[in-house]
Amino acid sequence: MNRKDEIRSAYKSLGRAHSFYDGMMLGTSFTGKLIDRVVWNMSGEEVTESHALSLSALPADFSGRLLEVPVGTGVLSMPVFRNMKNADITCLDYSEQMMESARMRAEEMHIPNIHFVQGDVGKLPFEDESFDAVLSLNGFHAFPDKEAAWMETYRVLKPGGIFTGCFYAEGLTKRTDLLIRTFYVRSGFFTPPFETPESLERRLKNMYSEVSVSHVQSIAVFQCRK
Repeated sequence: MNRKDEIRSAYKSLGRAHSFYDGMMLGTSFTGKLIDRVVWNMSGEEVTESHALSLSALPADFSGRLLEVPVGTGVLSMPVFRNMKNADITCLDYSEQMMESARMRAEEMHIPNIHFVQGDVGKLPFEDESFDAVLSLNGFHAFPDKEAAWMETYRVLKPGGIFTGCFYAEGLTKRTDLLIRTFYVRSGFFTPPFETPESLERRLKNMYSEVSVSHVQSIAVFQCRK
């Protein structure tokens, strides 16, 4: 079983969703499936593929210090963290409500090697080069100060460390771009400007020694090494 298949398998044993957000992220609820198809033009398999690609950059036996920002409700990362028994995991989010849901899920899944910090990705409360890996799932399209977020995630990562994640990229699916501008931006859920796959690859290659950028429909996936 390869790493992506391991992660897909982990999602199958996730357990109950805590919220509307969880069902949307996983595409497991009726509304989530509808949004994935109408907005993102994605099947349930494609939704899982985008997350599995992002998380597959983290070795199954990862044992260093890992930062996830934002953690959200933990619905995407906790099934993978559960098997990283020797890792030191820090989860950060600006929303206390989101973190409380993630904390509850970590307790349900018996993940003791994890702690939670409320904070701003644009001003991370950590020392330089203090993490072996940084994970960011579906965050950069929402961050209001993206330049600060790029610099801060780079600053706290050790040389040789892994930076991986995914987010919305424009210019890939016209319908998605239209719906993002019409609804997600106006409602404040997403904040422009947005990267394209090409601009993302250029940006990351100017910062990191190894870079891979791919996409599943309008979700860009990046895997980097500092």
